[in-house]
Amino acid sequence: MNTILVVDDDAHIRKLIRLYLENSRYGVVEAEDGEEAINLLGKHKIDLAIVDVMMPKVDGYELTEDIRSYLDIPILMVTAKGESQDKVKGFRAGTDDYLVKPFDPVELILRVEALLKRYNLTNENIVKVGNTLIDKEKLVVQTEEETVTLKRKECELLAVLASSPGKIFTRNQLIEKIWGFDYEGDERTVDVHIKRLREQLEHFHDITITTVRGLGYRLEAIHG
Repeated sequence: MNTILVVDDDAHIRKLIRLYLENSRYGVVEAEDGEEAINLLGKHKIDLAIVDVMMPKVDGYELTEDIRSYLDIPILMVTAKGESQDKVKGFRAGTDDYLVKPFDPVELILRVEALLKRYNLTNENIVKVGNTLIDKEKLVVQTEEETVTLKRKECELLAVLASSPGKIFTRNQLIEKIWGFDYEGDERTVDVHIKRLREQLEHFHDITITTVRGLGYRLEAIHG
């Protein structure tokens, strides 16, 4: 059973979220502010956090940044604010998804399921293609001869491509898997990260990232 941390200073909202989560067979841990949430994160194994923005003591942005500094779990930010600048601030703090109050509880559950699925699909720390190992925890890609340290998004992107060698991933698919379907940027973000990855992988001879014109990208294993 996945355990969800619900952080909101409104007891009625927490009760509503708990009801729907428990009906969907999730365990729930509640906190009424960011400070309490930080304490609970040290006591429980949390698989996903649902974080309200406007809270006393430690607000949702600060809490999200704090979680991101030491835990790799999905974070869903919930707020009464719907302006784009607030969304941008949330994503910059490290949230994976964003939901505006009042929200449909069914949509909340669907987003929780999607986030857990996305993380579970890429939660194995080691992905191997031929003699090349991608370690998502250490953020390195290595062979017996070469070791390169990557940035987190680069490593996640490479791991997704390497999880299905030969499969074509569209830019939209990659954005959804790595940045989330509410990402405010554009598809060029993928192109920039692919360019950096190719530069980093220049001396790796068993894998290459191929552009499939009009479709997207795929990772190919090179034999011999």
